[in-house]
Amino acid sequence: MQLFPPTNPLSGDRSGVRKLPGDTCTMAEYNKLKSMLLDMQPRTSTDGQANAMDQRRTLVDTMFKYIDRNQDGRLSSEELAEISIKEHLENILLECTMQDLLRYDDYNNDGHLTLQELYTAFQVVQLSLADDKRLSITTVTVGLSAVLSCAIQGTLRPPIIWKRNGIILNFLDLEDINDFGDDGSLYITKVTTIHMGNYSCHAYGYEELSQTHVLQVNVPPVILVYPETQAQEPGVGASLRCHADGIPNPKLTWLKNGLDLQPHGSKQISLLANGSELHIGSVRYEDTGAYTCIARNDVGVDEDISSLFVEDSARKTRLSVGNMFYVFSSEGITILQPGNCEIRRRILRTERILGSYAVETDAMPVKLFYDKSHDQLWLLSWKDLLKSRSTLQVITSASAVEQRQIIRTPFERVEDFYIPPTNLIITHVRFGFVYLKSEPAVHKIDLETLHLVKTISLKNYSCIPASMAYTHLSGYYFIECQAEDRSAPSSQLLIDSVSDAIIGPNPNISGQPFISPDGRFVVSVDKGSGKLQVQTVSFSGELRMSHQADVSIPLADLEFQPSFTEANQYVVVASSAQGSKLVFSNLASGRTKALENIKDPIPASSWPWGDANRVVVSSGVFGRYLVTSATESLFVLDGKQSGPHCEVSDIKRGNTVVWVGEEVTEKSERITQLEQEKSALIKQLFEARARSAHDSSALDSTFI
Repeated sequence: MQLFPPTNPLSGDRSGVRKLPGDTCTMAEYNKLKSMLLDMQPRTSTDGQANAMDQRRTLVDTMFKYIDRNQDGRLSSEELAEISIKEHLENILLECTMQDLLRYDDYNNDGHLTLQELYTAFQVVQLSLADDKRLSITTVTVGLSAVLSCAIQGTLRPPIIWKRNGIILNFLDLEDINDFGDDGSLYITKVTTIHMGNYSCHAYGYEELSQTHVLQVNVPPVILVYPETQAQEPGVGASLRCHADGIPNPKLTWLKNGLDLQPHGSKQISLLANGSELHIGSVRYEDTGAYTCIARNDVGVDEDISSLFVEDSARKTRLSVGNMFYVFSSEGITILQPGNCEIRRRILRTERILGSYAVETDAMPVKLFYDKSHDQLWLLSWKDLLKSRSTLQVITSASAVEQRQIIRTPFERVEDFYIPPTNLIITHVRFGFVYLKSEPAVHKIDLETLHLVKTISLKNYSCIPASMAYTHLSGYYFIECQAEDRSAPSSQLLIDSVSDAIIGPNPNISGQPFISPDGRFVVSVDKGSGKLQVQTVSFSGELRMSHQADVSIPLADLEFQPSFTEANQYVVVASSAQGSKLVFSNLASGRTKALENIKDPIPASSWPWGDANRVVVSSGVFGRYLVTSATESLFVLDGKQSGPHCEVSDIKRGNTVVWVGEEVTEKSERITQLEQEKSALIKQLFEARARSAHDSSALDSTFI
């Protein structure tokens, strides 16, 4: 088999200049030698799929086999000299000889060249990844650091490239992923739930050989009980509720006065919804005690106490400003206790709430959001119904009356803003977003300093943002993109909050995204057609399609109601935008139930403040009741029964509703006071909206 060409590729014949004694083989000449030797190897046909490195390896393999005359797997000086003479290479190689291969690349100086040494000489990168290392699962507790090591091995291994959601991390200036180390490992400092998900590593230029790392983040339980204290008369029923969040899902157990509670076989005591509710059917004096709910998972434990007093003529459980719906209507504020459908107070729009404080805002305030993390109220104002000069302002130190001040942000033509909500696990939110009218971008804001952090362009996706949602599990931002044809379903984009990079479209999902309070369910609502698409976010950060439901009615709003039968599950309640129907949909089973005759909502043409012309508002994590509006009345819904509870009449255009619940007070009177202040602010906001809607020249801009 002829492996070397019959002619000199440099001179065209065999009469090249012979190497003279004493000539030296420089590195530059040596590299020419190696290139020439590769060029002299016969090329075999390929299927077109082999990459350049595979082709180079094949050429070196062919060369090694041809030179290794005795087939002992080693190339000796004699074999190198023999092949040089046989192929007349001394006339071709000019300044270098075949023996110079030993001079430069015999790394162990044993006088022979192995195939591996020849690979190194010709820079054949040999990469390998053990089959049992192709998938690596790492579990770390929130707040600790994590190191992901790439298991790709090989001689001359190029630098390691890390990706998350298809985005290369190495060249990003990330605060929490900032040191890749000499060994190619990925270092994540102070891991949070946004870091969970899939990471991949590969050697630069060799993406076809890749290792996948699944990072799972465990979170110790955080618990909340309700009520803290209750008093009941003998013979009545009593419920003690316990809500816990954590990763993995915590297991709940109960103690009474420090001793294990054994409800099994008892007709008196029962545990419902995986221990989330302890129900006593008919209380007796001996049921008085301190009931401790304990939540445990693999990484921690938390507990809290709910006290029950059984006594004759038991005092009523204190009813304060909490556990009420505050309904803002054309007449003013209605404070509603939902359990017995009792109106506790009506505050006319002309009344002033005692203890309030005046703040001058821009004209026509239309949206208010309380940023609990920074004690700030964010306020969007339109100036007029045409939104001709919409602005965004922030009231700082919102709960401290004397220290309040209002700051105008630099954004003009604001379409909307979005600040992620907090929950039991995520108690602090650092960033929010602003998007402007007709602009394909979202602007990331540091909520502490109110400064612009960066602008994320959506131009490549022709996306004008219409709404946003966020889950702290893997840190996905969901952006609803306006459709050019407003009657067509809107698409969605995904942004990774770790890198602030656009992942791409949320495949085959359309409509406005809604996220459950625990971040585990994403419900996308095509409000025009009434289609609900449900996705789940796993504890490894994977976004999965669960199911879809088609209620076939135009929808106005959607709310999550915690399940009364299963822990960590939800029922969604969706309201009709045009008719009298309302739908309950169980996210665990996918089953839906429709309620008829809830009366028609406010006509969309009479509600310019958004497309939610019939809101649905729940009563918090322990709440049984929800409220939804109609044109001239209000309906209280029983979430436990998935049906109507009562109708409250004489509330016109009561489509702005706030729930003030004691379970969110954090056992602090300061927060209760803040809820009162917030209600006062919303009252003035709603009045300003109402007056401005009736008289475009009446641009009220004073908050009480």
